[in-house]
Amino acid sequence: MRVLTFTIRNSKEMIREPLNLALGIGFPLVVLVLLSVIQANIPVDLFVIERLIPGIAVFGLSFIATFSGTLIAADRGTSFLLRLFTTPLTAYNYIMGYTLPLLPMAILQIIISFIAAFFLVLTLNLNVLLSILILIPAAVVFIGFGLLAGSLFNEKMVGNVCGAVLTNLTVWLSGAWFALDLVGGWFEKLAYSLPFAHAVDASRAAIVGDYSAIMPHLWWVIGYAVVTMLIAIVVFKKKMTSDQ
Repeated sequence: MRVLTFTIRNSKEMIREPLNLALGIGFPLVVLVLLSVIQANIPVDLFVIERLIPGIAVFGLSFIATFSGTLIAADRGTSFLLRLFTTPLTAYNYIMGYTLPLLPMAILQIIISFIAAFFLVLTLNLNVLLSILILIPAAVVFIGFGLLAGSLFNEKMVGNVCGAVLTNLTVWLSGAWFALDLVGGWFEKLAYSLPFAHAVDASRAAIVGDYSAIMPHLWWVIGYAVVTMLIAIVVFKKKMTSDQ
C-alpha cells in the first residue's frame, strides 16, 4: 500500500508534464518516418522496416531515462523527499514507486512506435508482438539508468547525462542505423558490452522468427536490468542516509 500510494503520486506528476511525454513519443516517430522516406528513395536495403523499428523503439526508450531521472532529481531538489524520509518507506519502496508508473509509459511508447511502423508496411503477426515483449527488459534498463542518474545528480546534470550522453550512446552503440560489424574492432566490442545493441538484436531476431538468436542477446539485457535497478536502490539508500 505504501508503494501504491507513492506510485499514484508519481503518476500524477508525470501527467503534469505532457510536453516531455509528447517529445519522448513524437521525436522517435519523426526519425522513423524520415528514415523510411530515405529507404523508399534509395536502391539498397539500408533502412528496411523490420530492422529499423527495433532500433527506433530502443532509441525512444532513452527519453524515458531522462524523464525518470528528472522526476527523482526534482523531488530531491525540494523538501518533498526530505519529508518522506520520515515515513517507513525503504529505498526499495521509493525506487519501485518511481518505476511502476514509468514502465507502462515506456511500454506505451514502444507500442506507438510499432503502430506507426504498421503504416509503413510492417506486417502484423505474432512475431511482432513477441518483439514488443522482448523490449520490456530494455525499458527497465533505461528506467534504472534514469533513476540512478537522478539519485546522484541534480535536474540540470540529469539532462546532460541522460539527455545528451545516454541518448548518443544509444544512437551510436545500438546498431539502430548501421550494422556494427561494418565498423568492427574495439567499437563493435564496446557496443556489445552494453545492453543497447543486444536489445535491438533480440527484437530484430523476434520479428524475423529467428527464435534461437533471441535469448543470447536477451540475457544481456535482463542482466543489465537487474544490476542497474539494484545499483539504483543502493545509491538511493546511501543518498537517503546522507540527506537525513
